Amino acid sequence: MASSETTTDGRGSGGLREAPDSGGLPFFGHFFAVKRDLVGGLDRLYRRLGPVFYGRALGTTVLSLVGADANEHVLRNRDGHFASGPGWTPYIGSVFPGAIMAMDGADHRAARRIMQVAFSKRALAGYLGPMAAAIDHRLAAWGRRGRSFAATVYPEYKSLTLDIAALAFMGIELGPAAQALHRAFTDMVAATLAIVRKPLPGTAMRRGVRGRERLHAELRGLLPRKRVGDGVDLFSRLAQAASDEGERFTDQQIVEHMSFLMMAAHDTSTSALTSMTYLLAVNPGWQERLRAAARAAGDDLEAALDDPLTEPLTWTMKEALRLYPPLASMPRYCVREHEFLGYRVPADTIVGIYPMHTHYLPELWTDPRRFDPERFADDRREDRQHPGAWVPFGGGVHTCIGQHFAGLQIRAVMLRLLRSYRWRVAPGYTMPFAAVPIAKPADGLPVTLERLD
Repeated sequence: MASSETTTDGRGSGGLREAPDSGGLPFFGHFFAVKRDLVGGLDRLYRRLGPVFYGRALGTTVLSLVGADANEHVLRNRDGHFASGPGWTPYIGSVFPGAIMAMDGADHRAARRIMQVAFSKRALAGYLGPMAAAIDHRLAAWGRRGRSFAATVYPEYKSLTLDIAALAFMGIELGPAAQALHRAFTDMVAATLAIVRKPLPGTAMRRGVRGRERLHAELRGLLPRKRVGDGVDLFSRLAQAASDEGERFTDQQIVEHMSFLMMAAHDTSTSALTSMTYLLAVNPGWQERLRAAARAAGDDLEAALDDPLTEPLTWTMKEALRLYPPLASMPRYCVREHEFLGYRVPADTIVGIYPMHTHYLPELWTDPRRFDPERFADDRREDRQHPGAWVPFGGGVHTCIGQHFAGLQIRAVMLRLLRSYRWRVAPGYTMPFAAVPIAKPADGLPVTLERLD
């Protein structure tokens, strides 16, 4: 193990370099500057300090590892240097206890084995019917607003994806309870970056904890019938699922996993759908190309999703996830001191990696700020230049278990939307982007939609 003693040239006595401190404000470091402009703020630190440096975020010292090599090193975790749980728990532990992304080791492996039943290819096919029903119901409601109307699409998508999650995941229509659960999810996510980390009255953390309590109460009330029913929704599958070894979830584990999966299923998909809508509004040629493909593929949603004609839609989704990944950063906890690129990475350290910054590196991507879905086509596949180049769903054993559901949902919504509507933003508009805690437009993304015959 390398010694922590340093020489005048910044190297430890074991020959490893000590990561420099990035400076900034007490307690906050560069938090506000990076929050305003994550890619630019991080890139300035990266170019000045190199790929490894210390910073502060809400009073926590974080060792930032920047770039594709860092993403691969941390996410693949081949030598077991990192734990996910202690990295995420400071941010999500109070509102999403028991989340699978904050589990490690045997507990994580067991939970993933059981949960995989709910995300199998057969299960995904079963979710498509409820998904299509929710999408068609929402688009029909839009149609009653007139041939042309203005909409702020982020909250519209948030409501739609929660309806989809309710139908496909819970097997229910939320009805009047929808707005209360919307508020609960919003408060829970906001609490992950609350400056005051205790649930004191009037704080974001308090609102997040109360949102968790409301959601858990709703889930516990539904659980008995999910245990004994024959439903094909995700809640029923989790309640009845068993691994090949006979492992099952407890009631509390089901409630905690459902709470997190409901959030992840609609918040991250809402983010991606909003980004795609913006990118296609400011690139109308691509919007028309995808619309022509969607119409040529026909009205059968399952067949259209598998049709090679709609492959450019998949490229577009991946490009939106490159430019605006729902999770701009991912924390881990270093459990074992080791070396990375000649730097000492101490044990008992929170480590941060930044997929969004990597997605803009000119060393990896051709003209990285340009919208170019064809970079994901088979003859280019810029995302395959490096295992850590494109990582919106994480990597290694903690790769997002719901990534295929998310892809199915995003493409299904967009196929239906393209067939029914054309949309635009105001001339000269640029989407104000908030990268954390989950990426979204600061103004909700106002667009004008025109219904097509």
